[in-house]
Amino acid sequence: MRFLNRSAGRLSRHRRGPLAGLAVLLLGLLLTGGLYSTLSPGAQADETSTSAEDVQAGRELFLVGCAFCHGQNGEGVLTQSGTQYGPPLTDVGAASVDFQVGTGRMPMAQPGQQAVRKPPVYNEDEIRQLAAYVDSLGTGPAIPDASAYSLPDDLTEEERQEAISRGGQIFLTNCTACHNFDGSGGAMPRGGFAPTLRGVEAKHIYEALLTGPQSMPSFSDGNLTPDEKRDVIAYLKTTEEKPGYAGFSLGSLGPVSEGVAAWLIGIGGLVGAAIWIAAHTTRTDRKKPTDHTRVNLPSGAPGPDQTGAAS
Repeated sequence: MRFLNRSAGRLSRHRRGPLAGLAVLLLGLLLTGGLYSTLSPGAQADETSTSAEDVQAGRELFLVGCAFCHGQNGEGVLTQSGTQYGPPLTDVGAASVDFQVGTGRMPMAQPGQQAVRKPPVYNEDEIRQLAAYVDSLGTGPAIPDASAYSLPDDLTEEERQEAISRGGQIFLTNCTACHNFDGSGGAMPRGGFAPTLRGVEAKHIYEALLTGPQSMPSFSDGNLTPDEKRDVIAYLKTTEEKPGYAGFSLGSLGPVSEGVAAWLIGIGGLVGAAIWIAAHTTRTDRKKPTDHTRVNLPSGAPGPDQTGAAS
């Protein structure tokens, strides 16, 4: 008992020392940071460790297909006029590479105003290796796990509909100005366009929200939480499943395309029909006969004169 009291007294004296408060503060920060990184929803990214072989194989692919525009070490390439020929990739992360290469936007045939989606050039293993190499160049978001962009399976139907409704509200507030309310895309200034989101994989939509490719703004977890991003994706996937009850969707562009169709097809068709009817209406032939037909007159009637008219 005397030994325990002596130890407690020593601890009490050290607790009142000048460095005790700093040590307690550091310990609290370490515990808080560790718990947050473990339990935070943002920790749902893919934690698959990349091997040195993947990084080396990705570098070899990068030097062949990407270094011409982005530099041998991902530092970017400038033109003689000072414009960016290829942006630097030192801090874009693996998610950006998986999106750009997985959707076929990269590599581009030549630098242009906007990259378009096309069949990917690399297979899944090569995309993973390229992402591993670019991720080793700096910091950036990792490739998300499937749980980050898919609704949980244990949700009830009511909870699922609530999540889809929340995602629809977020999408209508932040995204319809460019992508249309139905995710069909639309025109942008200076010859650009917002691509359609219909038929795009959920993982690539989540990566686009994280990285903000080209003219699209990035939505970090501070702007949109991982759950809100997941709800937006659930809403978009629901719109793909809905049939077009109005017949022709006309790009789902709303009253603009419908009004143009009404004027050009509806009223234009009526005007064309009216012109066709007027062109084929029966007309009276007012031409005089050119030949002189013999006429049998009754007995005693005056005959025609030299002009052919009856006298």
